[in-house]
Amino acid sequence: MPEPASGEVLIKVLGVTTCPHWDLHIMDGIPMFADRPLSYPYTAGEPGHEAVGEVIAVASDVKDFKPGMRVAAWRDPGGRRQGCYAQYAAIEAEHLIAVPASLPPESIASLELAMCVQGSFDKLKSIDGVAGKRFAIVGLGPAGLIAVQMARAYGAKVIIGIDPLSERRDLAIKLGSDVSLDPSDLSLPGSRFVANSFDTALDTTGLKNAIEKLMAGTNETVAIFGVLRDEVKFGPEQWWGGFALLGYGTHERSQAEQALRLIKSGHLDLAPIVTHQMPFTRYTDGVDLLRRKKAIKVLFLPWLE
Repeated sequence: MPEPASGEVLIKVLGVTTCPHWDLHIMDGIPMFADRPLSYPYTAGEPGHEAVGEVIAVASDVKDFKPGMRVAAWRDPGGRRQGCYAQYAAIEAEHLIAVPASLPPESIASLELAMCVQGSFDKLKSIDGVAGKRFAIVGLGPAGLIAVQMARAYGAKVIIGIDPLSERRDLAIKLGSDVSLDPSDLSLPGSRFVANSFDTALDTTGLKNAIEKLMAGTNETVAIFGVLRDEVKFGPEQWWGGFALLGYGTHERSQAEQALRLIKSGHLDLAPIVTHQMPFTRYTDGVDLLRRKKAIKVLFLPWLE
């Protein structure tokens, strides 16, 4: 049972969702980020970080949170003494945000992921890359399905979702995509300079082939959200004509606050990306579902027997 140290808040964890790539990498003994070593023993409760809970106690120097408040973890700073795959977790107050108690865990636990996706949209919006655009999203996993909704909320003209799994393509349509295509679909643009080319594209896979295919068929901007592990080719065909390739940015509280506003206003629904709910005793079952792509996100309920 942790106690809150200086600057920390002790929360009773009501729900925590998987971060599929992170859970799978740690389960397989592979670093989440290629340039960062993975050492054992691994921190207890990690890699759980997408959590919602009730404030139980606060350190004497914490003023913004009180017992009984409902909070979500909006940022994972890394290097913590404990992760959120636990019934109780002590978290630095600066990484928490107050959320409505009326929202069930499946509708708010993944706020941290929504914050991350919002970061990419902030960059795209700063260069007029969303409103009125033909907007493609490759990879309709958790991040891609959030991106579909954000693209709709921010005024994309046409949203094209791309994923090999038909059930995820169908869900993207329900969440706001105008078109959902398999990556092998011959109607996908093979050139930047054809009538059906994309104006803007967001990649959530981090895969070299997917990104390069997007670059070939996108006229203005490709933003990479997925964790990139390999070099991608930026050639003469991208060098001229105003094309831009965007990497990922930083995590800011303002992004979490904006994602929360979208949730409150009904423009963003996180519940559909949670396809399974389980107790912690079935953690390996949940990870197996992620591995076989039978689940999009799993919500673990610490108090479920």
